[in-house]
Amino acid sequence: MSSSDSISLSTSSSSESTESERSKGRQFDEEGTSSGVVTSGIPMETVREVREDPPEELAESNWLAKGGYGWVAADVRNPSSLFRWSRLLNSWLNCTLVISKGVSGDIVSLERVSAIDRVCHGQEGATEKFFYMYMCHFSQLHVRLSLDDFAMGELRTLNVAPTQLHLNSWAYLQAFRILCQSLYLKPTPYAFLYFYDTRPRRLATWLSLISRPSISRLDAFSQSFKHFKDGYFKVVVKEGGRSHFLNADGSTKFPFSWTSNPSWYKDMGMDELSASDKEVVEILLKFVDKLPTKGLVRVYNSVHPIIDIEGLMAQSGKKNLALFQTLRKEMAAKAKAAGKTDVPNLQESVVEVHVHGGTKRKAELPPRPGKGKDVKKVRAALLGTGSVSGAGSIPL
Repeated sequence: MSSSDSISLSTSSSSESTESERSKGRQFDEEGTSSGVVTSGIPMETVREVREDPPEELAESNWLAKGGYGWVAADVRNPSSLFRWSRLLNSWLNCTLVISKGVSGDIVSLERVSAIDRVCHGQEGATEKFFYMYMCHFSQLHVRLSLDDFAMGELRTLNVAPTQLHLNSWAYLQAFRILCQSLYLKPTPYAFLYFYDTRPRRLATWLSLISRPSISRLDAFSQSFKHFKDGYFKVVVKEGGRSHFLNADGSTKFPFSWTSNPSWYKDMGMDELSASDKEVVEILLKFVDKLPTKGLVRVYNSVHPIIDIEGLMAQSGKKNLALFQTLRKEMAAKAKAAGKTDVPNLQESVVEVHVHGGTKRKAELPPRPGKGKDVKKVRAALLGTGSVSGAGSIPL
């Protein structure tokens, strides 16, 4: 036998042995007991995690879909929520702040949705009042519950539910508030809307605020929000939260459900504003360059808000920084002279901080890289990587 024959036989024998091991591995997989993997001739067993969802949650897949929502665009009414699974919602809530500091956590109950619930659905059959929120409201835009008068007033003025207002528009709202507060100004719905137009569509979809050319002072938070359409859950108002979300007569302080007739605003004039609203608008119009909405929104996660805002002003232009510092001094003196105490000045942090060893030193918050992909990560980790595809996004 030649050496070449030996090599050929050896290779053949090795191939047969490997094929036999692969066959065994496939047999184990098909039987569903375990998966065999051979490493350096040593069989290794891999254990697959088996998801165990409550039977009642699994059974919801057989329920009949709700009708009567033909007035809503298909890309709104079609996506079901990731949070039909309670384990998914609980996992996300364990690592995300939802309640404002100083506010009791028992004002609301954050609950999963059923397999047939959709973000545009109303209160049919509900025994307690609720509204939907997206996880992006909290993880990316730093919205907190309860909503303040400015946010609720904006939703009421626009006649939209929280999830009906486009997330980029929510970002404008968040940035406008923090900018006003840093200048001792009180943000109001009409002062805010002076900078924007709205164009509701025939089929209800997310309402976008359209920046008025040469007037708007905030740039866009994002060109396209991705992976948000299937990340909604219920915010159920509990007894302790009635005063936060309901009027004395039991009516809601803003639309809890999607509406078919959002408000239309176009080229609002100064003569339509109150004296206090006009003051806010005139001061903000003094800024020459557009300010970074994304940077201002991140200030909500800051322990040194004014320092961070000044840094943003410097990045957008030296004139903006000088103007901001001058205006802040002037408005601080004016607020003090008027005895105003209801306008936050952001001297204190706007997030919860830890104090070490009883000292006054505040701990810096750890960075949260990639937090914009929170829905994608939750889906991949808890549903499997194959569930990442097909997540919705919506352009401006």
